[in-house]
Amino acid sequence: MDFGRLLTAMATPFTEDGLLDLPGVDRLVDRLIETGTTGIVVAGTTGESPTLSHEEKLQLYERVLARAKGRAAVIAGTGSNDTRSTVELTREAEAIGVDGIMLVCPYYNKPSQEGLYRHFRTAAEATRLPVMVYNVPGRTGVNLAAATTLRLAEVDNIVCVKEAGGDLGQIAEIVEHAPQGFRVYSGDDKLFLPTLAVGGYGVVSVASHLVGREMARMIDAFLSGDVAQAAALHRKLLPLFEGLFWTSSPVLLKAGLAMIGYPVGPVRLPLVEAPESLLHDFRRILDDLSLL
Repeated sequence: MDFGRLLTAMATPFTEDGLLDLPGVDRLVDRLIETGTTGIVVAGTTGESPTLSHEEKLQLYERVLARAKGRAAVIAGTGSNDTRSTVELTREAEAIGVDGIMLVCPYYNKPSQEGLYRHFRTAAEATRLPVMVYNVPGRTGVNLAAATTLRLAEVDNIVCVKEAGGDLGQIAEIVEHAPQGFRVYSGDDKLFLPTLAVGGYGVVSVASHLVGREMARMIDAFLSGDVAQAAALHRKLLPLFEGLFWTSSPVLLKAGLAMIGYPVGPVRLPLVEAPESLLHDFRRILDDLSLL
C-alpha cells in the first residue's frame, strides 16, 4: 500500500458540547482530499487521541473510511502505552477495513529500546496491514533510536516511520541504512523539506489542513528538481509551521480552521483554547498567507 507523500494527521471534529461531530468529519475529509492529501491519519496526536474513547476511535475509523471511499489511504492510529490494548485496537481497526496502522511510541512508562522494539513488533505481528511507527519524544518522553527503527524495518509489515524527533541526523541515518522500500516521513512540517533533501519520502502534516495545496506544490517542485521554488514555498509557510505549535497542538489548528471558515469545534480538556493575544498573532499569520 502506497500511502502517498502528503499525509494529514487529521483533527477530530467535536460538537460544542464535546461529542464527536460525524458530519464535521465528512466535511473535513472532503477538504483534505480536495486540497491534496493522499493519506489521512485518524486518531493520532492531532486528533486528540488521549481523550478519545475506544468506541469513539472505532467510530472515527469507520466514518473516515466510508467518506474517503478509496480517494485517500486511511491510516488508523491505534498505539498506546499498553501493548495488549494496542494489539486489540489494531485488530479491530483491521477488521473495519483501514489501509494501514500508525503506532506511536509508548508514552509515560518510558520503555527501553528493547521494550520499544518488542512493543512495535508484537503489535505489527497482530495485523497483516502495513504499519507506520511514530517517534515523537516531545510527547512520549522517549526517543526511538535510529538503530531500533532499523531493527523494526526488518519486520515484514513495518514499512515506514513518522519521525518527529527534530533530529535531522537521526533521519538521515535511518534513510541511509534502511532496507529498500522502507520510507521515512517527517512528522514535523518545518523539517519536511530538509527531510526530503536527505532522502525522506513524505510528511505527516498538521499544516496541510490549512495549506494543503501549497504543501503539494512544494512536493511537486522538489521532485521536479526545482529546489529553489520548493525552498521559497517552505520559507513562506515557515511562520505557519511554527505558529501552529506556539501552544499544544491542535489548539491553534482548530482555531485556524474556524478563522478560515472550516470550524471543527473545540478542543477537549485538558486542552483549552488559546488566549486572545495568541489568537491575534496567529490570525496575522493566516492573513499574511491570504487565507482569510
